Amino acid sequence: MTARQALRRLVAQGGYTMVPGAYDTLTARLVEQAGFAAVYLTGGGYSRANGYPDLGLLTLNENVRFIGLTVEAVSIPVIADADTGYGNAINVIRTVREYEKTGVAAFHLEDQVSPKKCGHYEGKDIISQAEMVGKIKAAVDSRRDPDLVIIARSDARAVEGLQAAIDRVNAYLEAGADIGFVEAPQSVEELRIVGRDVKGPALVNVFEGGKTPALGASALEAMGFRLGIYPSQTQRAAIRAAQRVLQAMREDGDTRRIEPELATFEEREAAVGTAHWRALEDRYLRAIEG
Repeated sequence: MTARQALRRLVAQGGYTMVPGAYDTLTARLVEQAGFAAVYLTGGGYSRANGYPDLGLLTLNENVRFIGLTVEAVSIPVIADADTGYGNAINVIRTVREYEKTGVAAFHLEDQVSPKKCGHYEGKDIISQAEMVGKIKAAVDSRRDPDLVIIARSDARAVEGLQAAIDRVNAYLEAGADIGFVEAPQSVEELRIVGRDVKGPALVNVFEGGKTPALGASALEAMGFRLGIYPSQTQRAAIRAAQRVLQAMREDGDTRRIEPELATFEEREAAVGTAHWRALEDRYLRAIEG
Protein backbone atom coordinates (compact mmCIF):
# COMPACT_ATOMS: atom_id res chain seq x y z
CA MET A 1 0.00 0.00 0.00
CA THR A 2 1.33 3.43 -0.90
CA ALA A 3 1.30 6.35 1.53
CA ARG A 4 -1.50 7.92 -0.52
CA GLN A 5 -3.59 4.78 -0.30
CA ALA A 6 -2.89 4.58 3.44
CA LEU A 7 -4.18 8.11 3.93
CA ARG A 8 -7.29 7.39 1.89
CA ARG A 9 -7.92 4.33 4.03
CA LEU A 10 -7.57 6.38 7.21
CA VAL A 11 -10.18 8.83 5.98
CA ALA A 12 -12.52 6.17 4.61
CA GLN A 13 -12.55 4.01 7.72
CA GLY A 14 -14.21 6.73 9.77
CA GLY A 15 -13.17 8.06 13.14
CA TYR A 16 -10.80 10.94 13.74
CA THR A 17 -7.07 11.03 12.98
CA MET A 18 -4.73 13.49 14.69
CA VAL A 19 -2.04 14.75 12.32
CA PRO A 20 0.69 16.70 14.16
CA GLY A 21 2.51 19.44 12.32
CA ALA A 22 6.20 19.48 11.46
CA TYR A 23 8.18 22.57 10.57
CA ASP A 24 11.26 20.66 9.42
CA THR A 25 12.21 17.13 8.42
CA LEU A 26 13.61 16.17 11.82
CA THR A 27 10.33 17.09 13.48
CA ALA A 28 8.46 14.96 10.94
CA ARG A 29 10.62 11.99 11.95
CA LEU A 30 9.77 12.64 15.58
CA VAL A 31 6.05 12.65 14.72
CA GLU A 32 6.45 9.25 13.08
CA GLN A 33 8.52 7.88 15.96
CA ALA A 34 5.81 9.02 18.39
CA GLY A 35 3.40 6.65 16.65
CA PHE A 36 1.17 8.99 14.67
CA ALA A 37 -0.37 7.74 11.44
CA ALA A 38 0.40 10.84 9.35
CA VAL A 39 2.28 14.14 9.54
CA TYR A 40 1.33 17.64 8.38
CA LEU A 41 3.92 19.91 6.79
CA THR A 42 2.78 23.35 7.80
CA GLY A 43 3.63 26.15 5.40
CA GLY A 44 3.47 28.66 8.22
CA GLY A 45 5.83 26.55 10.32
CA TYR A 46 8.31 26.21 7.49
CA SER A 47 8.12 29.96 6.87
CA ARG A 48 8.89 30.66 10.53
CA ALA A 49 11.66 28.06 10.53
CA ASN A 50 13.27 30.19 7.82
CA GLY A 51 12.74 33.42 9.73
CA TYR A 52 9.64 34.68 7.93
CA PRO A 53 6.03 35.20 9.06
CA ASP A 54 3.22 33.23 7.43
CA LEU A 55 2.59 35.71 4.61
CA GLY A 56 3.26 33.59 1.53
CA LEU A 57 6.87 34.75 1.24
CA LEU A 58 8.40 31.38 0.32
CA THR A 59 8.30 30.13 -3.25
CA LEU A 60 7.01 26.96 -4.84
CA ASN A 61 10.53 25.59 -5.32
CA GLU A 62 11.51 26.27 -1.69
CA ASN A 63 8.45 24.47 -0.36
CA VAL A 64 8.77 21.56 -2.79
CA ARG A 65 12.35 20.97 -1.65
CA PHE A 66 11.21 20.86 1.99
CA ILE A 67 8.37 18.48 1.16
CA GLY A 68 10.57 16.17 -0.91
CA LEU A 69 13.21 15.86 1.81
CA THR A 70 10.55 15.04 4.37
CA VAL A 71 8.64 12.50 2.30
CA GLU A 72 11.94 10.68 1.76
CA ALA A 73 12.70 10.67 5.49
CA VAL A 74 9.43 9.19 6.80
CA SER A 75 7.22 6.25 5.89
CA ILE A 76 3.88 7.66 7.07
CA PRO A 77 1.63 9.75 4.79
CA VAL A 78 2.61 13.40 4.48
CA ILE A 79 -0.02 16.13 4.13
CA ALA A 80 1.40 19.38 2.76
CA ASP A 81 0.31 22.99 2.56
CA ALA A 82 0.08 24.27 -1.03
CA ASP A 83 -1.19 27.73 -0.03
CA THR A 84 -3.07 29.26 -2.98
CA GLY A 85 -1.33 27.05 -5.53
CA TYR A 86 1.10 29.96 -6.04
CA GLY A 87 -1.16 31.84 -8.42
CA ASN A 88 -4.12 31.18 -10.67
CA ALA A 89 -5.43 27.96 -12.24
CA ILE A 90 -2.50 27.45 -14.58
CA ASN A 91 -0.09 27.99 -11.68
CA VAL A 92 -2.04 25.29 -9.84
CA ILE A 93 -1.30 22.88 -12.70
CA ARG A 94 2.42 23.40 -12.20
CA THR A 95 2.06 23.21 -8.42
CA VAL A 96 0.25 19.87 -8.55
CA ARG A 97 2.85 18.41 -10.88
CA GLU A 98 5.71 19.52 -8.64
CA TYR A 99 4.00 18.42 -5.42
CA GLU A 100 3.05 15.06 -6.87
CA LYS A 101 6.67 14.35 -7.81
CA THR A 102 7.68 14.67 -4.15
CA GLY A 103 5.53 11.67 -3.21
CA VAL A 104 3.34 13.71 -0.87
CA ALA A 105 0.10 11.95 0.05
CA ALA A 106 -2.11 15.05 0.15
CA PHE A 107 -2.08 18.82 -0.05
CA HIS A 108 -4.54 21.61 0.60
CA LEU A 109 -5.37 24.56 -1.63
CA GLU A 110 -7.07 27.68 -0.31
CA ASP A 111 -9.23 30.42 -1.77
CA GLN A 112 -7.29 33.42 -0.51
CA VAL A 113 -5.79 35.90 -2.93
CA SER A 114 -2.09 35.39 -3.65
CA PRO A 115 0.07 35.96 -1.69
CA LYS A 116 -1.92 34.57 1.21
CA LYS A 117 -1.89 35.21 4.96
CA CYS A 118 -2.07 32.85 7.90
CA GLY A 119 -5.66 31.67 8.22
CA HIS A 120 -5.91 33.25 11.68
CA TYR A 121 -4.44 36.67 10.78
CA GLU A 122 -6.65 39.68 10.21
CA GLY A 123 -7.02 41.33 6.82
CA LYS A 124 -7.49 38.29 4.60
CA ASP A 125 -9.02 38.59 1.15
CA ILE A 126 -10.45 35.84 -1.02
CA ILE A 127 -10.98 35.11 -4.68
CA SER A 128 -14.40 34.38 -6.13
CA GLN A 129 -15.99 31.00 -5.63
CA ALA A 130 -16.06 30.48 -9.40
CA GLU A 131 -12.33 31.09 -9.72
CA MET A 132 -11.57 28.68 -6.89
CA VAL A 133 -13.78 26.01 -8.42
CA GLY A 134 -11.69 26.37 -11.56
CA LYS A 135 -8.50 25.97 -9.53
CA ILE A 136 -9.82 22.82 -7.87
CA LYS A 137 -10.79 21.39 -11.26
CA ALA A 138 -7.32 22.22 -12.56
CA ALA A 139 -5.77 20.40 -9.60
CA VAL A 140 -7.98 17.33 -10.07
CA ASP A 141 -7.29 17.18 -13.80
CA SER A 142 -3.53 17.64 -13.28
CA ARG A 143 -2.83 14.84 -10.82
CA ARG A 144 -1.47 11.71 -12.44
CA ASP A 145 -2.04 9.44 -9.44
CA PRO A 146 -5.77 9.26 -8.58
CA ASP A 147 -4.82 8.33 -5.00
CA LEU A 148 -3.26 11.77 -4.42
CA VAL A 149 -5.62 13.48 -1.97
CA ILE A 150 -6.75 17.04 -2.71
CA ILE A 151 -8.00 19.07 0.26
CA ALA A 152 -10.04 22.19 -0.49
CA ARG A 153 -9.78 24.98 2.07
CA SER A 154 -11.91 28.10 2.33
CA ASP A 155 -10.91 31.20 4.27
CA ALA A 156 -14.28 32.84 3.61
CA ARG A 157 -15.45 32.70 7.25
CA ALA A 158 -13.64 35.96 8.05
CA VAL A 159 -14.84 37.71 4.88
CA GLU A 160 -18.28 36.38 3.90
CA GLY A 161 -19.38 34.48 7.02
CA LEU A 162 -19.62 30.86 8.08
CA GLN A 163 -22.40 29.72 5.76
CA ALA A 164 -20.61 31.15 2.74
CA ALA A 165 -17.45 29.29 3.74
CA ILE A 166 -19.38 26.01 4.05
CA ASP A 167 -21.12 26.61 0.72
CA ARG A 168 -17.77 27.27 -0.91
CA VAL A 169 -16.21 24.10 0.49
CA ASN A 170 -19.17 22.05 -0.70
CA ALA A 171 -18.79 23.56 -4.17
CA TYR A 172 -15.10 22.63 -4.12
CA LEU A 173 -15.97 19.07 -3.10
CA GLU A 174 -18.46 18.90 -5.95
CA ALA A 175 -15.66 20.08 -8.27
CA GLY A 176 -13.61 17.03 -7.32
CA ALA A 177 -11.77 17.77 -4.08
CA ASP A 178 -11.54 14.83 -1.68
CA ILE A 179 -11.67 16.57 1.72
CA GLY A 180 -13.25 19.86 2.84
CA PHE A 181 -11.52 22.36 5.13
CA VAL A 182 -13.33 25.39 6.54
CA GLU A 183 -10.61 27.54 8.09
CA ALA A 184 -11.05 29.45 11.35
CA PRO A 185 -14.55 28.72 12.70
CA GLN A 186 -14.94 31.04 15.69
CA SER A 187 -16.88 29.04 18.27
CA VAL A 188 -17.74 25.53 19.39
CA GLU A 189 -21.14 25.91 17.76
CA GLU A 190 -19.53 26.93 14.46
CA LEU A 191 -17.31 23.86 14.62
CA ARG A 192 -20.38 21.72 15.18
CA ILE A 193 -22.09 23.26 12.16
CA VAL A 194 -19.04 22.71 9.95
CA GLY A 195 -18.74 19.07 11.00
CA ARG A 196 -22.42 18.57 10.24
CA ASP A 197 -22.83 20.54 7.01
CA VAL A 198 -19.67 19.88 5.01
CA LYS A 199 -20.78 17.31 2.42
CA GLY A 200 -17.72 15.12 2.54
CA PRO A 201 -14.84 14.24 4.87
CA ALA A 202 -14.02 17.33 6.93
CA LEU A 203 -10.66 18.54 8.25
CA VAL A 204 -10.18 20.85 11.23
CA ASN A 205 -7.21 23.06 12.12
CA VAL A 206 -6.38 22.81 15.84
CA PHE A 207 -4.04 25.11 17.76
CA GLU A 208 -4.10 27.44 20.74
CA GLY A 209 -4.13 31.17 20.17
CA GLY A 210 -6.09 31.26 16.93
CA LYS A 211 -9.73 32.06 16.24
CA THR A 212 -10.95 28.47 16.64
CA PRO A 213 -11.52 26.85 20.06
CA ALA A 214 -9.01 24.04 20.62
CA LEU A 215 -11.16 21.02 21.45
CA GLY A 216 -10.07 17.50 22.27
CA ALA A 217 -9.97 14.71 19.72
CA SER A 218 -13.06 12.94 21.09
CA ALA A 219 -15.18 16.09 20.83
CA LEU A 220 -14.03 16.75 17.27
CA GLU A 221 -14.71 13.16 16.30
CA ALA A 222 -18.22 13.42 17.72
CA MET A 223 -18.79 16.49 15.54
CA GLY A 224 -17.93 14.44 12.45
CA PHE A 225 -14.40 15.57 11.61
CA ARG A 226 -12.15 12.95 10.03
CA LEU A 227 -8.76 14.70 10.16
CA GLY A 228 -7.28 17.26 12.52
CA ILE A 229 -4.07 19.09 11.70
CA TYR A 230 -2.03 20.49 14.61
CA PRO A 231 0.34 22.87 12.84
CA SER A 232 2.11 24.88 15.51
CA GLN A 233 2.42 22.85 18.69
CA THR A 234 5.80 21.28 17.93
CA GLN A 235 7.29 24.58 16.77
CA ARG A 236 5.99 26.46 19.79
CA ALA A 237 7.55 23.79 22.00
CA ALA A 238 10.87 24.10 20.17
CA ILE A 239 10.89 27.91 20.46
CA ARG A 240 10.30 27.78 24.19
CA ALA A 241 12.88 25.03 24.73
CA ALA A 242 15.54 26.91 22.76
CA GLN A 243 14.82 30.11 24.69
CA ARG A 244 15.27 28.27 28.00
CA VAL A 245 18.58 26.72 26.95
CA LEU A 246 19.93 30.02 25.70
CA GLN A 247 18.86 31.79 28.88
CA ALA A 248 20.68 29.19 30.99
CA MET A 249 23.82 29.51 28.87
CA ARG A 250 23.81 33.28 29.15
CA GLU A 251 23.12 33.37 32.89
CA ASP A 252 25.20 30.39 34.05
CA GLY A 253 27.91 29.93 31.43
CA ASP A 254 26.76 26.32 30.95
CA THR A 255 23.57 24.26 30.55
CA ARG A 256 23.86 22.02 33.62
CA ARG A 257 20.63 23.16 35.27
CA ILE A 258 18.58 22.40 32.18
CA GLU A 259 20.51 19.38 30.91
CA PRO A 260 18.07 16.79 32.37
CA GLU A 261 15.36 18.24 30.10
CA LEU A 262 17.41 17.90 26.92
CA ALA A 263 17.65 14.90 24.61
CA THR A 264 20.70 12.77 25.25
CA PHE A 265 23.38 12.16 22.64
CA GLU A 266 21.90 8.71 22.04
CA GLU A 267 18.36 10.05 21.70
CA ARG A 268 19.52 12.66 19.21
CA GLU A 269 21.21 10.02 17.07
CA ALA A 270 18.19 7.69 17.25
CA ALA A 271 15.97 10.51 15.97
CA VAL A 272 17.86 10.62 12.68
CA GLY A 273 18.56 6.90 12.32
CA THR A 274 22.34 7.07 12.65
CA ALA A 275 22.64 3.35 13.42
CA HIS A 276 20.76 2.50 10.21
CA TRP A 277 23.06 4.65 8.09
CA ARG A 278 26.19 3.29 9.79
CA ALA A 279 25.00 -0.26 9.12
CA LEU A 280 24.55 0.61 5.43
CA GLU A 281 28.01 2.15 5.37
CA ASP A 282 29.54 -0.98 6.87
CA ARG A 283 27.62 -3.21 4.46
CA TYR A 284 28.88 -1.50 1.36
CA LEU A 285 32.40 -1.00 2.67
CA ARG A 286 32.57 -4.77 3.27
CA ALA A 287 31.41 -5.29 -0.30
CA ILE A 288 34.27 -3.15 -1.54
CA GLU A 289 36.79 -4.90 0.69
CA GLY A 290 35.49 -8.31 -0.38
